Amino acid sequence: MSVLILCHFALALFAAPLVRRWGTRAFLVLALPPAAAAVWALTRWSTTAAGGTDTTEWRWLPAYHVDWALRLDALAELMVLLAAGVGTLVLIYCASYFDDRSRQLGRFAGNLLAFAGAMLGLVLADDLVLLYIFWELTTVFSYLLIGQTSDHKRNRRSALQALTVTALGGLTMLVGFLLLGHEAGTYRISAILADPPPPSAALSAAVVLILVGALSKSAIWPFSLWLPNAMAAPTPVSAYLHAAAMVKAGVYLVARLAPAFAEITPWRPLLLVLGSLTMLLGGWRALRMNDLKLVLAYGTVSQLGFLTVLAGAGGHDTGLAATAMILGHALFKAPLFLVTGIVDHATGTRDLRKLSGLGRRLPAVCAVAVCAGASMAAVPPLLGFAAKEAAFQTLLDGSTGDRWALAAAVAGSALTTAYTLRYLWGAFARKPGVPDTGAHPVPAAFLAPPAVLALACLVLGPGVPWLQDLLGAYAAQFPAPDHPYHLALWHGAGLALGLSAAAWAGGVLLFLASGPVLRIGHALALRSADRVFGGMLLALERTALQCTGLVQRGSLPAYLVTTMSVVLAGQIAVLVVDEPWTGTPAPRLWDHPTQAGVALLTCAVALLCLGVRRRMKAVVLAGLTGYGTALLFVAQGAPDLALTQFCVETVSMIVYVLVLRRMPVYFEENFSRWRRLMRMPVALAGGAAVAVVLWIMAGHRRAESAGAAMVEETAHHGLKDVVATILVDLRAWDTMGESAVLAAAAVGVTSLIYLHRRTDAAEQPVLPLPGDHPHAALRTGDEPGTAPPTAPPTAPRTAWQASRYESAGLPSGDEGAPERTWLAASATLAPERRSLVLEVVARLIFHPVLVLSVYLLLCAENLPGGGFVAGLTAGVAFIARYLAGGRHELADAVRFKAGLFTGLGLFLSTATALGGLGEGTVLHGWTWHGHLPVWGDAHLSTAVLFDCGVYLLVLGVVLDIVRALGARIDRQIERAAPRPEEGRA
Repeated sequence: MSVLILCHFALALFAAPLVRRWGTRAFLVLALPPAAAAVWALTRWSTTAAGGTDTTEWRWLPAYHVDWALRLDALAELMVLLAAGVGTLVLIYCASYFDDRSRQLGRFAGNLLAFAGAMLGLVLADDLVLLYIFWELTTVFSYLLIGQTSDHKRNRRSALQALTVTALGGLTMLVGFLLLGHEAGTYRISAILADPPPPSAALSAAVVLILVGALSKSAIWPFSLWLPNAMAAPTPVSAYLHAAAMVKAGVYLVARLAPAFAEITPWRPLLLVLGSLTMLLGGWRALRMNDLKLVLAYGTVSQLGFLTVLAGAGGHDTGLAATAMILGHALFKAPLFLVTGIVDHATGTRDLRKLSGLGRRLPAVCAVAVCAGASMAAVPPLLGFAAKEAAFQTLLDGSTGDRWALAAAVAGSALTTAYTLRYLWGAFARKPGVPDTGAHPVPAAFLAPPAVLALACLVLGPGVPWLQDLLGAYAAQFPAPDHPYHLALWHGAGLALGLSAAAWAGGVLLFLASGPVLRIGHALALRSADRVFGGMLLALERTALQCTGLVQRGSLPAYLVTTMSVVLAGQIAVLVVDEPWTGTPAPRLWDHPTQAGVALLTCAVALLCLGVRRRMKAVVLAGLTGYGTALLFVAQGAPDLALTQFCVETVSMIVYVLVLRRMPVYFEENFSRWRRLMRMPVALAGGAAVAVVLWIMAGHRRAESAGAAMVEETAHHGLKDVVATILVDLRAWDTMGESAVLAAAAVGVTSLIYLHRRTDAAEQPVLPLPGDHPHAALRTGDEPGTAPPTAPPTAPRTAWQASRYESAGLPSGDEGAPERTWLAASATLAPERRSLVLEVVARLIFHPVLVLSVYLLLCAENLPGGGFVAGLTAGVAFIARYLAGGRHELADAVRFKAGLFTGLGLFLSTATALGGLGEGTVLHGWTWHGHLPVWGDAHLSTAVLFDCGVYLLVLGVVLDIVRALGARIDRQIERAAPRPEEGRA
């Protein structure tokens, strides 16, 4: 079972290249996984029909009692056959429906196959959490499929509406699952059904929450608005998702849980009332539609209400009728949607007011539609008739509530007959005053999928007893009555048959009186739910904008003051009420006088920051506080933390300085002195409150410190550096998550600056900077002074790309004069912008700093260091070259994109983590010991490989930020610089 599910997702990944290579024929290949699932399900028919099951279990999250558990029983067998069988036919249908020129066809094919895999996992899941995961996967893939044509506003809106309604319902259902699992003591569905928890208020709440998710998925009122709008999707999507698969998920969940919870309040009243109301409202609305697809859409809403009534009734016989109706509905509604697609494909319209005479032009298509439509209207001897007879009889034999639901079902069946006639008449009949519609011939391969489904309706009508064993195995979960109902095409002339005849007669009368029905419908129509939904979204958006405008003023100091005030108020309230300092040892001011001196100096610098008006001075003072903190780490005996703090502060200050080039010298916020004096106490009080809380927390420690155990564990592995061991071994999960967040943050920041690309390739010529040599020009070739082949001969250039001779101002003919350069790209700078001392220093320290970074990386097991600080150190080396030689020097020093280092580092760390699965768990460490010819005794551990990934990731992040905030801003400054002629003018 697991393999079948995974095959859907695996092949979906290759859908796009398959479609590019084979065109629409790729759909035939993509139909193989669902076809295999359908064949496998057929081979298990006898086992499940006899009450047996097939199970698969893998301990996934044992601490939370969540397992990868799959189970095939009678109900799952039925749903697998529908999801996989109809999915196979729909994919085959897509090969004829689309052509090779269809836009984004590969993405559509992959999403459709992935949806089939998610639906297969949903009906097989035997764990509530696993079911929820597949449930939301179907929501996501349906969103992508409905919004396939994303350049149309209607598709985007419909997709968003479907996602909003079903996702909110799914989140509500998740809360219900968690409550149910807590009450039952397990998340295993089969265990809950075998031994349901006793009735309680919590259980009733869980049931209601779960039903909200189920009803929203199956478009039951008041959640039915999204399904008709979802008809904006391509017709194959409507045939699969909205007839046989996705909308059945809610009904399936109701049927799955009904044996255990049908007696729990308010299960039956809720489902019977909402199901009956949906059946009537959907059928009535279908009579007013002129789009064939919308007629079927509202008819589907009505039929889903009928299915909800049967599945929610919670009885042996109604359960049998519900499963028969689930099968019948899929077999007649899916071919009708597919026929609608054929009509649209052949004529170019679905408007029944414009269609005329198609029954004669497309007789085979008409025959398939009539067969499926007759089954939908419950005409004998089709499967729809046998299923509806079972539904009428079982509701008739039920309780008082069931009989009220029966009255609604008869009225809904009359509406079903009426809109079935409207569909068939509108699509294929010849209408007075409407010219015959032209249509091109329909290939047999195009018609085959709906024909197979319609034929199944015809065959399974007389053959409905063949389904008794399988569907009866599901019904056997309910208490059996003295005389249980058995599926058959003919049960004799009885009240159920009379009700069917009344429904047919009422449907024919409604169809014949279509004019008055339309007028009455328009007169009674209330404001559409779609408009109500749009109004609610608009009101929500306006409220959000007003709230945002109220609290988001664009002032960072205001945000900080608000945050600090709230935190401070909460801390003070807790301190005053609880008095947690009672019994807390008095704090020790310092361990050594050096700490006191460094702390006083750091506090003094921090206080100076409060009155600073220049941005640069504020950055320097803030950096000094960071260096002071690093000195405190040194005095405390924490060299790893001190080294990391020094590197972080150095890189941060450089980044700040680079950013300040594009910002005013002074802080622009204009506020009075008293306001500044009001903010200072808040800042000081916030810092003091944090210090007090830390003192209290440390003083209230009751358990033994974890430090001794970590030291012992580190020594057990033959290591000495506890901090590094914690980062890459004991708490490697934290490091891995922080690395991913760091990479994502770097990509986000740099993407705000790199709007188009993130390389240092040749760009458009820019203007000279003020003060540059008049002949300075951009170096865009491989060698200094080489002009780009595409640039015009008179393109203006700046000192950043000037040749070494033009920059030096040498006369023509002196190019052969000897000149020494310390950096490869230093000649791109104008003389007044060069610093020979800085170039020499950068050249001398570059390679030693890189070697130092490698040393810090490799010595981290026993000495201060590690991948993070080593990556920062290597980044400082490249920053030095940038500061000395400009952005072209940085491009010459790093030939690869910074994203390559980031991605490679993240890949290496993740691969090392996943390699531990070989020993049973992620991030399981191992160490290799050996002897190298020159090196001698050596060992290599996964912690070192993990740290190498951190090293590359941090280096890539630093390079990416420097390129974004350094080189990119350099180019922006160049483009904004005035021409020298304009400056002289």
